[in-house]
Amino acid sequence: MKPYSVYFANYTIGTEVYDQVPEVCSLYGKRILLIGGEKAYAAAKEKLEDAVADSNLTIVDAVLYGEDCTPSTIAKWAGYARECQADMIFGMGGGKALDTAKGAADRAGLPVFTFPTIAATCAATTALSVVYREDGAFDSFYFYDRPARHCFIDLQVLADAPVRYLRAGMGDTMGKFFECHFSARGDKLDHSSWMGREISNLCYEPLLEHGIQALKDCQQHRVSEDLQQAVLANIVSTGMVSLMVVDDYNCAIAHSVYYGLVLLPGFEEQYLHGDVVAYGVLVQLAVDKDREEMLRVRNFMQELGIPTSLKQMQLQLDREALKQVLHEIVTGPDMEHIPYEVTEDMIYHAMEEVEALDT
Repeated sequence: MKPYSVYFANYTIGTEVYDQVPEVCSLYGKRILLIGGEKAYAAAKEKLEDAVADSNLTIVDAVLYGEDCTPSTIAKWAGYARECQADMIFGMGGGKALDTAKGAADRAGLPVFTFPTIAATCAATTALSVVYREDGAFDSFYFYDRPARHCFIDLQVLADAPVRYLRAGMGDTMGKFFECHFSARGDKLDHSSWMGREISNLCYEPLLEHGIQALKDCQQHRVSEDLQQAVLANIVSTGMVSLMVVDDYNCAIAHSVYYGLVLLPGFEEQYLHGDVVAYGVLVQLAVDKDREEMLRVRNFMQELGIPTSLKQMQLQLDREALKQVLHEIVTGPDMEHIPYEVTEDMIYHAMEEVEALDT
């Protein structure tokens, strides 16, 4: 029987978690290249510097990752990591910064450690990067053999971040539950994918229980059990699912709706990924004729403040105007493994059903 390996995402969560960095990371060397975003550095760089100040670790340089995670930025920072003789790479920030750091570390053959400063994605714990072309359009996924060696999740840093990122993270996380179960429907799963699908249950129910209060606590910059549970769902549970299931079960209609809508000029700059994926969940549930769950999700999205219709996202439900969007939704890579054929007509009629709820 052919062997396979599953690498889990180690993590530390709480407050003052950066104090654990010397103990965890010293095993991998001394010299650190820090790659991050400008806002991320303002939120957490000084905290990290203080944590390593009296250790044998040295941050040899802290660089801004760029505007997007692109092949050229990955290559640039991989080359610079070798040039400055880094022993490891630290990624600090949101998804694009972390994806750049992971890509650079993989290309340079170095271990990577992640320091998320927002809870909008599971990038800190996954073994892939979402890579964009130089014009900002989606290019491809880069897959790696393993995730970051360790993820340091400082809840105070996340509590101080803009609340909209936590909210969008919940939308994206919720999508993982619905898409994983949908795309795996009817399949005989191996142990890893089966376990990953079951973990995806932690991407929905905990948010229903803790999500609303977590947003309120984040608005008050308050660390709480509710905030911790929401962050664990957004960053850890989703990442674990991504690591454990075969890629066929990671996405479905909800994410494909996102990649269709971002073809519209200016849309991606205006709406966060997770908010749009949550709308895509409504479309997926309408396609799947699960109206009861669709209404439950819609009510939850309304409580979170996530747009629940195209109208709320300043778009009209117009078949001709959405022609390219509908084509991308049904032909995108996230639709390659779903339990039945989905057509443009089915997506459009599902959008009509979702839109009707907003009248």
